[in-house]
Amino acid sequence: MTECSQSSFEFSGHFSRQVAAGFDGGTIASDGGALPLREVDRRIKLLGRLANCFTDRRPPELVEHGVAEMASQRVYGLALGYEDRNDHDQSRGNALAGKSTLSRLEQAAAQPDRRRKI
Repeated sequence: MTECSQSSFEFSGHFSRQVAAGFDGGTIASDGGALPLREVDRRIKLLGRLANCFTDRRPPELVEHGVAEMASQRVYGLALGYEDRNDHDQSRGNALAGKSTLSRLEQAAAQPDRRRKI
C-alpha cells in the first residue's frame, strides 16, 4: 500500500482566499474533486482543449451558454458526482445551462466522430 507522508496540498488562491487540502479531518465527504481539476485545467488548459473538439453551428445572437462554458459545467459536474444531466437543473442558476441544453451538446453529432456539432 502506498504511504502518503504529505499532510496537506496548496492550490492556487481563489480571489483573496488561500486554498489548501488537508488530510487531518477524519472521515468527511466534500466536493474536493473540483480543486485538483481546476489545477489541471489551469496548467494544461484541459477544458479549453475539450471545448475545441466541438463545432458550434448555432447563430451567435441566440447563444446564451457557449460551448466552453457548457463543457466546463459538465466536466465539473461529473467531478463533483453529478452524473446525470438532470442534476444540473436542480443546482443551476441563470449562469448555468440546463439539462436540455447539455443534452444537445452531448448528443448532437449525426455520426460518431471525435468532433461533435451542436
